Amino acid sequence: MNRMGDVLAGFHAVWEFDTDSVLIRFERGIRKPKLFQALGERRIPYEALSSVRLSRGRRGTVVLHARPRPGADPLMDAADGQLKDDADPYRLVLPADRADRAEYYRDRLTGLLGPDAAAEQHLVAAPEPPLTFKAYDGKASFDGSSVAFRWFWTGASSAKWKSGDQSFPVDGLSGVVWRSPENGSSAPTPPGAWHNGYLRLLAHGAEEESRDGAEQDPASVIFGLGYGPVHESLPFAAAVLQAVRSAGPAPAPAPQCRPLEPHRGPADIADRIRQLGELHDAGLLTDAEFSAKKAELLAEL
Repeated sequence: MNRMGDVLAGFHAVWEFDTDSVLIRFERGIRKPKLFQALGERRIPYEALSSVRLSRGRRGTVVLHARPRPGADPLMDAADGQLKDDADPYRLVLPADRADRAEYYRDRLTGLLGPDAAAEQHLVAAPEPPLTFKAYDGKASFDGSSVAFRWFWTGASSAKWKSGDQSFPVDGLSGVVWRSPENGSSAPTPPGAWHNGYLRLLAHGAEEESRDGAEQDPASVIFGLGYGPVHESLPFAAAVLQAVRSAGPAPAPAPQCRPLEPHRGPADIADRIRQLGELHDAGLLTDAEFSAKKAELLAEL
């Protein structure tokens, strides 16, 4: 761009064009996408983009849609194509009467884009830690150097509860896998299970497991029914992914999940069953849920 401060305002965001980047400022409001509100604003260097196109939208709108290069934006790398159109931070929806202006910026941007090849490093900043969110089976937190999972006794599987709360140093990880709680998975969901998304941390040399494995894997937390929503879990995953990539490719010795608490004994299991009974009596757990969880606990004895 030859001049700074050019602005293109859409329905949910404003793009402000600078000499080497575009600042995307997301508007806040009840009807605005929650992911946009969580992001606030993002500066996107032109070299982080591989293409930009203009298309006709719905209900008398046009859409200016930029596409980031693979590896340039940790948020989009973590999303891995799972975001719905209305939650894509690279789409600017405009009234149709601004089509000429949008076309002008599309043409100007085309000559400033980076190559259509993977970026060697992240060019767009992820949300900064500390970050936390509440999953279905535990609380996830990231302080910039390690990720911690602290299990909820009402949601965590027996395998996770037995393993104890977990801490994963960033330098022992090779990446993350995020599965949207909105899109779900093609794998069958067990009866009574509400969760259909997950965040899994990959240790050096590890391979991605199936959706069913996330429920039993201490390196994963699962999402569902308001737990781990996209606007909380995706920025978290992006921040971890950026930290992992910044730590370098050299693998550390195979990391082991570090228990933060000792395994529970019979007295603890009995106390958990009593607490489950109180939730059941209060109507917070169905008969089937109470029976299934109680059977899991008894199996630990």
